[in-house]
Amino acid sequence: MTTGGTFTIVTPNYNMGAYLGRTIESVIRNLRPGDQYFVIDGGSTDDSLDVIQQYSGHLTGWVSERDNGYADALHKGFKLADGEYLCWINCGDLLLDGALEKARELFQSASADMLFGDDYYIDEADRVIFRSCGKVRSLRDMMLFGGWTPLQDACFWKRDLYERIGGLDVGLKYAADYDLFLRMSMAGRSEYVPFVFSAFRRHDGQKSIQGQLQYKRERYQCRAVALDNSKAHWMSRQFLAMYYWFAVRVRSRVARYIYQSERHSGEPVQNLSCG
Repeated sequence: MTTGGTFTIVTPNYNMGAYLGRTIESVIRNLRPGDQYFVIDGGSTDDSLDVIQQYSGHLTGWVSERDNGYADALHKGFKLADGEYLCWINCGDLLLDGALEKARELFQSASADMLFGDDYYIDEADRVIFRSCGKVRSLRDMMLFGGWTPLQDACFWKRDLYERIGGLDVGLKYAADYDLFLRMSMAGRSEYVPFVFSAFRRHDGQKSIQGQLQYKRERYQCRAVALDNSKAHWMSRQFLAMYYWFAVRVRSRVARYIYQSERHSGEPVQNLSCG
């Protein structure tokens, strides 16, 4: 039995044709009538266009043109959104079967504007490396004071919240995801849900790996702006910043023991569904 609410999903792509088909197929399997799916290509020079055209009959729309980075590509897609709920899945990553239906169900029973959960890390052969847990007590505080970022591919939010905060900052090249989730966590109600929704692929050439220094710089700038706009007293800000700085670093050190599970390690991710 299905529950209410439609989704708009966006996939940005640039020269990732080797993985694009698997990403598109994982989303298509999750769609139901009324959902929208846009693929926004940045003018790829590999076989991405051939892949997109192969699946064009299942897409709400697609475009291939030069852009100013992944935030610009996502902005184009979300501008076309009519769905009640939004998410994006990067090229190379996968939505697990049943992910959108589970998210719909949870939105109907929760009072949250944004849901965030868990994902699997997978290798280039689609085999599970480990399950990553995105649980935190307060997403807002972990992001604002600790600089922590939720698992992007396991995040879903209401279009109303996205539009209320002004959407993605297209001027950011690396940390647009952090900035978006931070502003949404400050403007709406976010809730962790203990389900694995997606698979994040480890592969060579990832922007998140290549641009770690640039990501940190942009993240710091975004946090500084958000802290200035927050209503927290200066002394409280200093205390919370120290507390969450420590909490985030402890979390990263104990992640493999507490926040990661190797239960399905080595298993093809296609054998697993949302749950």
